[in-house]
Amino acid sequence: MTEERAGVSQERWQQWTEWPLTATALVFLAAYAVEVLFNLPESRAPELDTIIVGTWVVFVLDYLVNLYLAPQRWRWFSRNIHLLLIVALPILRPLRLLRLVTLLALLQRHAGSALRGRVVAFVGCSAGLLVFVGALAALDAEQNDPVANIRTFGDALWWACVTITTVGYGDLYPVTFIGRMVAIGLMISGITVLGVVTATVATWLVQRVADEAAAAEVPAEIQLHHVMAELRALRAEVAELRRAAPGQPPREDDDGDTS
Repeated sequence: MTEERAGVSQERWQQWTEWPLTATALVFLAAYAVEVLFNLPESRAPELDTIIVGTWVVFVLDYLVNLYLAPQRWRWFSRNIHLLLIVALPILRPLRLLRLVTLLALLQRHAGSALRGRVVAFVGCSAGLLVFVGALAALDAEQNDPVANIRTFGDALWWACVTITTVGYGDLYPVTFIGRMVAIGLMISGITVLGVVTATVATWLVQRVADEAAAAEVPAEIQLHHVMAELRALRAEVAELRRAAPGQPPREDDDGDTS
């Protein structure tokens, strides 16, 4: 298989599987949330554990197919370490929804303010998803540790909101290794998502100012055009009067013409 054909095949595979994988991720998220919120061990919830393992297998197969279809496998592997982490930690799989933010950010350049509003709304939903997933992951890592201070979902949700907004009160904090890794991922993701919101709003404001400035320049240009037309007509009338007056020598106008 040539590199060009491999690249086309991989692109088609990603297009075909994007929505099915997103649905699988949401199924996983629902099962994971029930397991964490009710603090259920695997022995008490075999159905949930089956769902979680089954979705993880789907993610692994998707990763392996993408790796096989990649034109340059090592290059694709090195540039998609995050996909390997998503396979290793299936809780990160729902965050594939955030890839649509990049598409919307590109489309907003060719559309009006309505699409920009959709971008802000979508990124806001993505931030909410980050908070929810981060809270679940932190609670899963912390709730059974004897020295942890994040023991309820309310605590985890408060901690996730404080972390993603980079406020960092410090009243709640993870003490386990996995919990701290979740915190690092939430910090980086939060900065990225909030940066997209800030950039979108700033772009919208700049565009509004530019549109208003352009609208204000149009009447001024029309007014200047009328003034210049009247000035040319007046100069033509003066030149005509000079030619009609007897005994008047020709005079040189400001632009060098003689009449």
